[in-house]
Amino acid sequence: MRDKRYIPSGCAICGIMSEQGRLFGSQMIMSSIATMHFRANGLGGGFAAYGIYPEHKDYYALHLMYDSQAGRDGAEALLKNYFVMRLDEYIPTRPVPVVKNRPTLWRYFVSVKEEVKEELYDLTEEDIVVRAVMEVNRTITDAFVASSGKNMGVFKGVGYPEDIGEFFKLDTYKAYIWTSHARFPTNTSAWWGGAHPFGLLDWSIVHNGEISSYGINRRYLSNFGYECHLQTDTEVITYLVDLLMRKHRLPAETAARVLAAPFWKSIEREPEEERTVLEALRTVYGGALLNGPFSILLGSARMMMGLNDRIKLRPMVAARDKDLVFMASEEAAIRAVCRNPEHIWSAKAGEPVVAALKDGTQ
Repeated sequence: MRDKRYIPSGCAICGIMSEQGRLFGSQMIMSSIATMHFRANGLGGGFAAYGIYPEHKDYYALHLMYDSQAGRDGAEALLKNYFVMRLDEYIPTRPVPVVKNRPTLWRYFVSVKEEVKEELYDLTEEDIVVRAVMEVNRTITDAFVASSGKNMGVFKGVGYPEDIGEFFKLDTYKAYIWTSHARFPTNTSAWWGGAHPFGLLDWSIVHNGEISSYGINRRYLSNFGYECHLQTDTEVITYLVDLLMRKHRLPAETAARVLAAPFWKSIEREPEEERTVLEALRTVYGGALLNGPFSILLGSARMMMGLNDRIKLRPMVAARDKDLVFMASEEAAIRAVCRNPEHIWSAKAGEPVVAALKDGTQ
């Protein structure tokens, strides 16, 4: 019988990565997130997986959710303006009695049309994908783009993550990075598109906590063309990561210094060279600072990063064992799948934990 206790400040997050790019099944991530079932409430669960589409690795994999045929027709017509459709199909699922009111789930493997690249010559290919995703989510009723990266996908919905993973047949996939989340997005009702992870291109975010700077962050992002329509704080984290790391090419550690910037009094105590850099980051990227209690796991094609808020109001534990790196809300979630890791530690406030593919992999 399932434990009915809840933690009011809950949410569970976990991630597992092979730094050698070794593909492994979903059993570990499913067991890890299930260990933290008491943090969930059945209103949201999901997974991001990297390396799952090797046969289509050169195409963007668009995962969409539809609540009506009109939504599907509208979204497909819009997508065909931007993309060549290489393959489209249902996302495979299996019946799980507790997973109900599911939308139509479809995936498309696409490439950007050459004539679109020529017309939008001042945009990169990835910029064009972002534009298409934003346009679908803004203009098409009953349609939502859940993920849009290459060789990766987001699988999420309303339910406990163990049930969502079973529903999406995650046991049939292999990935070199798995991340997962249990609970639901802050300050919004439970709906399939609003569950974590949130994805854009190959970025994915799972998040425990609450971003009290959401309004400031949202207005800041609007200056760069990012449109927030999901009314949840985690969405802004995903777009900020894309802005900082893809558009502005900041390294992960520097982006972390923006998102969880040290307090001014801490910056003043740094050596002059470091102080100058931190002052510049806070000045230039003030609108990207995340306030509030949070722990975040970022996934991307070549790395996984964990980050706590500046005073560590949400937990995060990390571990290493051979080529595997683990990050989770609870130590028990790591030891459930790796009983005696070579090294295990608690992440420090505002300090990123970064796992990255070794040179020459993928």
